[in-house]
Amino acid sequence: MTDTQTRPPLLAVMPRDARLDFLRGVALVMIFINHVPGTVYENFTSRNFGFSDAAEGFVLISGIAAGLAYSPAIARGITWPSVGRIWHRAWTLYLIHLLTTVLAIAVVAAGVLWLDTAALLKEHNLGPIFTRPFGVQLGIPLLSHQIGYANILPLYAVLLMVTPFALVAALNWPRALIAGAAVLWFLSGHFYIDFPNFPNAGGWFFNPLSWQLLFAIGLATGAALRRGQRLVPDRLWARWATGLFLLVAAVCTLNPTAQAAMGTMLWRLQDAGMPRIFTAFDKTYVSGPRLVHILALAYFLSTLPALKRLAHSGFARPFVLMGRQSLPVFALGIVLAYAAQVIMTAWPSGLALDSVIIAVGLALHLAVAWARAHLRLDRR
Repeated sequence: MTDTQTRPPLLAVMPRDARLDFLRGVALVMIFINHVPGTVYENFTSRNFGFSDAAEGFVLISGIAAGLAYSPAIARGITWPSVGRIWHRAWTLYLIHLLTTVLAIAVVAAGVLWLDTAALLKEHNLGPIFTRPFGVQLGIPLLSHQIGYANILPLYAVLLMVTPFALVAALNWPRALIAGAAVLWFLSGHFYIDFPNFPNAGGWFFNPLSWQLLFAIGLATGAALRRGQRLVPDRLWARWATGLFLLVAAVCTLNPTAQAAMGTMLWRLQDAGMPRIFTAFDKTYVSGPRLVHILALAYFLSTLPALKRLAHSGFARPFVLMGRQSLPVFALGIVLAYAAQVIMTAWPSGLALDSVIIAVGLALHLAVAWARAHLRLDRR
């Protein structure tokens, strides 16, 4: 028998896993807080307790959700309805990216005009919008000029364009898919291969050639879940190993002495010939420590029965609601983050102002999620 023949069929009906929505909602909250730098609240997001941050988790969860949502149709064959549904989603992401970019620029422009916040033009790749307007006007629709915080949707749109074909591999040869994705991840990180920017030099901040590995692992995980299986079996020793790694990562992040020791060790490994992709903390290329950390965190959380109970609790409901409406919530968060930075540039920041900004921003996140669900427009 071939490996494909031994796999059970996809489940026709599968209850929605509240854990995914809960974790995606938590990631959205942390992304918004991280996008309003300088507040006391950013000290409590996940990036302060390990090597990865909410962005890696968001992309991995998005891959799992895509595998769950689209694998049944792809399993019936590569047809225009099955492929078109995924590509339509990618087109929607592209349009929302353009809208959020325009709105974010408008917010910054309003701040410059009326609140004397021109200092913001030196940040987030905003300067070229005003110094090289014609190149930027071409670069924005081509996705070759992306402003800060509004640069993850282009990554997701590109990944969705290849999702139909990646799902075929995820359904039939998941190990081969992950191995191929790992090779591409290594080559892009080792040789610094990236999608080009225009009109500026350099490449995308979220390099699709690197981030595709997390998304591919997510697709394979989602396809396996559709069969009622785990991509990686739950083993007690693996749970302990990943838990220990997460603890060490937290100590190395929080303790300056441990952090220095780890940095010295990684530098010596690189000096001895180990490729930099395995030793650096480069977010663009999702380098080794970041990649291993998010995968260890995902495995550890997926084996905890307590997470399932938490995801179905009353405490989790706001996060689950935001996670189910992740696209409009994320898009709103981008614009709100720029509005928050305009406010914090115009007026001195402090605990009171920080608290109001974060509280109002998250309340608006929740309001949009509730409105979408109430209007029966719920989508993955």
